Amino acid sequence: MSGSERKIRALREILQKPGNNTCADCGAPDPEWASCSLGVFICLACSGIHRNIQEISKVKSVGLSHWEDHELEFMAKNGNEPTKKIYEATVPVYYYIPNHKDCQVLREQWIRAKYERKEFSEAGRNLIYEEGTRDGMLMKRGRDNGQFLNRRFVLSEREGTLKYFTKFDAKDPKAVIKVDTINATFKPEKIGNPNGLQITYLKAYSTRNIFVYHDSSKEIVDWFNSIRAVQLHYLKVAFPGATDAELVPKLTRNFLKEGYMEKTGPRDAFAKGEVFLGNKDHGYQIFPGLPSGTYHNGSWQHGITIKTPERCFLFTCETEEDQESWMKHFSDVMSVPMSPQEFAMEATFRHKH
Repeated sequence: MSGSERKIRALREILQKPGNNTCADCGAPDPEWASCSLGVFICLACSGIHRNIQEISKVKSVGLSHWEDHELEFMAKNGNEPTKKIYEATVPVYYYIPNHKDCQVLREQWIRAKYERKEFSEAGRNLIYEEGTRDGMLMKRGRDNGQFLNRRFVLSEREGTLKYFTKFDAKDPKAVIKVDTINATFKPEKIGNPNGLQITYLKAYSTRNIFVYHDSSKEIVDWFNSIRAVQLHYLKVAFPGATDAELVPKLTRNFLKEGYMEKTGPRDAFAKGEVFLGNKDHGYQIFPGLPSGTYHNGSWQHGITIKTPERCFLFTCETEEDQESWMKHFSDVMSVPMSPQEFAMEATFRHKH
């Protein structure tokens, strides 16, 4: 056995240790790269980010690079789990830890926050996300013309609001958004910018969207996690007996599914709008296909019927695969017990419609 083969075999044995079989930064399975200066195994995508912080992370391929004996010893001594205990020792519960399906900007700033800025390596650090207020400029897409313009945004923990102003020195905000209604998620493809953030919120129990970005990826991720920090503060005040494990799932989260379906059925006030999805034990059901006799003049033939206590909503999908995917997600939502807030929202939807 050659020296290089021996080293590759040694690396493969180190990879078998608990925690080393997934990327240390995003959790992707079977990492084939490593940072021999940090002592962690990482995936191909995260290795590209590590290469941009060369003063901290030296990246090598597990199977293709030349490894020195002292580097192998360092990897064996450290590895993903021991290193996480150092660099992720004090990650706040509100901080969004990205996975391998998340966009580049989230993964990059997570890696930089850990290894470059060492934000989570020691207790007692004053994190920018926990200042209770944030005031700055973001590029916001106009509702009518679609152009992005510089707008001032102000986040306030004390008021529990996110406001935005059309001018920096404007006295009155264009919108006042309650943080408990916000869902923020990165949508770079939809917004057309790698740092694109979609802020969804409720106004008079109707869903509204704001599309923003900032040229600095750190700035936009700081806004994202600051919103989550303020939301967690609000929830702890509103539900003083709840645990972090119960509250964190209520913070901003990615959409379960997003895409197009054709809407069919009567041309009434529901032709464009929202459908409240409640628990299956409270009269909410999902069926494949459309009721017999339904008139449908669209080109998509794979039907879905959503039954609510008040009425049925009819949709069609372009492919059978789309139909099955939507059906699964609808069914998953209907299987989750409803919270008191969701019962209140259901009642408001019924009154509204």
